[in-house]
Amino acid sequence: MAFFLIKGTFHVKGYSPDGDSIRFRARNPDNWKKLSGPAAELNARGHAQLRVEGVDALETHYQGYHQPMKLARAACRYLLSYLGIDEVVWDESQSRVIKAQDETEGYILARSTEANRRPVAFVFAGGIEHRDGSEVILDESILKRSLNYGLIARGLAYPTYYNGLFSDLRLPLTRAMAHARSEGRGIWPCDLTTKGFFVPSLEPLTENMVILPKLFRRLVDYMGDGGMMDGFRAHLQARCEPLVRVSQVHFTRLDAVVDVKGDRVRLTESPENLIFLDKVLCKKN
Repeated sequence: MAFFLIKGTFHVKGYSPDGDSIRFRARNPDNWKKLSGPAAELNARGHAQLRVEGVDALETHYQGYHQPMKLARAACRYLLSYLGIDEVVWDESQSRVIKAQDETEGYILARSTEANRRPVAFVFAGGIEHRDGSEVILDESILKRSLNYGLIARGLAYPTYYNGLFSDLRLPLTRAMAHARSEGRGIWPCDLTTKGFFVPSLEPLTENMVILPKLFRRLVDYMGDGGMMDGFRAHLQARCEPLVRVSQVHFTRLDAVVDVKGDRVRLTESPENLIFLDKVLCKKN
């Protein structure tokens, strides 16, 4: 598939990067206009917050909460190392970078932005021969050089797919995930997403329960500071997040694949078997 090549630099100073979160400044800002969707949101420094396509790393900071930090920070360290960002100094809370040798050269391959105006991107360090702003066919051999693939192959992120990701790119990511899981890399020996886990409060989720970050975020949104699990399914139904079960090509919603019994929660489908849909009308199943 053809993607637009946008060359530029990666930035972390003054920001809170995690395993799948990074700021990028395009060498030629006019290249953002090539992407479909709403205009990419740029801050005063011309930096865009990227959505790293196909991956979801453990949260280091979400609404004041985090997932188990050892694995969350491992993903962030890999991102920084991959992009060649050195001498990183964090603030006392370990949530914001105050110093770093950033502005490293790299490029992204992107086709569109999403609802929050973030470019949806495959991320690459270093240079490439193609002309800035040109179209590049992203095949499996190029995919395997991306940050996206590296995170999945090392077991440092969950696969989390949206409808804009084509199957010829989704399937290699799924194979890399399956290999990482079979080898017991990164998150996989600890993963409880489909096994089930008890949520008497948010504290166990932050300290020792490794689950799909998307599900973690929904639990934080619902429970807040001390909420109970009663009504979580109804909360998901009200949010109405449509998705497709890949194996059945079945359109449904997130609440239909989340099982809640008392304080016990589990995802009834493995993350790689789901494709989340952007801006699709919610209908009864």
